[in-house]
Amino acid sequence: MKVIIIGAGIGGASAGIALKRLGHEVVIYDQMTENKPVGAALSLWSNGVKVLNWLGLADEVAALGGRMDDMAYLDGHTGETLCRFSLAPVTEQTGQRPYIVARADLQTLLMQRFGMDDIRLGARLVGLIANGAIVTATFADGSTDTADLLIGADGGRSFARDYVTGVAEGGPKIERTYAGYTNFNGLIPIDEAIGPANQWTTYVAEGKRCSVMPVAGGRFYFFIDIPQPAGVPYDRAEGTQPLEAAFAGWAPGVRVLLDTIDPEASLNRVEIWDVDPFHTWVRGRVAILGDAAHNTSPDIGQGACSALEDTFALAITLATNTISVEDSLLRYQRIRSHRAADLVLRARKRCQETHAFDPEATQAWYDRLRTEDGSGIIRGIVGNIVESPINLGGGVLGPEGVDLR
Repeated sequence: MKVIIIGAGIGGASAGIALKRLGHEVVIYDQMTENKPVGAALSLWSNGVKVLNWLGLADEVAALGGRMDDMAYLDGHTGETLCRFSLAPVTEQTGQRPYIVARADLQTLLMQRFGMDDIRLGARLVGLIANGAIVTATFADGSTDTADLLIGADGGRSFARDYVTGVAEGGPKIERTYAGYTNFNGLIPIDEAIGPANQWTTYVAEGKRCSVMPVAGGRFYFFIDIPQPAGVPYDRAEGTQPLEAAFAGWAPGVRVLLDTIDPEASLNRVEIWDVDPFHTWVRGRVAILGDAAHNTSPDIGQGACSALEDTFALAITLATNTISVEDSLLRYQRIRSHRAADLVLRARKRCQETHAFDPEATQAWYDRLRTEDGSGIIRGIVGNIVESPINLGGGVLGPEGVDLR
């Protein structure tokens, strides 16, 4: 079977690898002209890592991931440690260590493993027509291609999603919703004046966050959140000026972080948006995955992991069901849409708590952090993982091998 995938990001490239492994002819189209991912790094919790392991990339992904043994929250104003604890229980309960990886490194790995000869860059999808068992894709340069199946992994502003939901025929136009904050992120050399090299360190106050997580190569991935309206003007020439204004007088570790950022080398600014959950992911022989299906805020670190779960579910359904392609895609949709929707809503809830959109709720969270021994936070992290399809119903295990569901 020939498969066209629109989008060479984490979801599209991983799906391409999985479908090639099943023996299908696969070609990926992407509108980017070179590998320039949005965002410096991403969280791979055990559900995402397990999918990559299943794709045969265990050693390579482990080499890209930073050693994140502990987690700590600090008062953004004083630098006082509110809580600090080991993340070992996450690994013990789920069966896989989590990693933070540079997005460009992971995307390059996936694209190379898929095969660069089968990736067409600079190709923007502008038309989709299905005629029986054949799907025809038209691109902005006028070229076309046909396949037995098309997967839209083309992001939060997905063209394929509009086709699936029938926008041209009067169906619903899925619109993005602003999460209420802007994120600055990038990569810097590890500096233990900010936090230990093996620790996820987060400074919090006023609904703002300054966080660093270790990635391979002696680097920290930093992400900094500022609650503000959408559309605040910003010119790249401003560099860190908005950060200097928002975090004036914060703790010494934050000062070191801001001083270490080189805007020319690595600084991204992203307004955070998500999409209301919806459950129409399939139309005939066209299906969507990744942000096209469940664009989520990064507040629980499950965006890339959810796209990887899509890859696993899609490949399993196509490999094990033989009624028709259409039938297999509907089974994929059934496996994934409600699980993905739950993660979108969990991320929204977390966003509200951490960014002071409800000041009393955020203050209550700050107060809880002062007595947190880690068990509550780990329970939340594992709770986002336990229902992943990659776990095959195995749940999570306690220290004695006891099922903790």
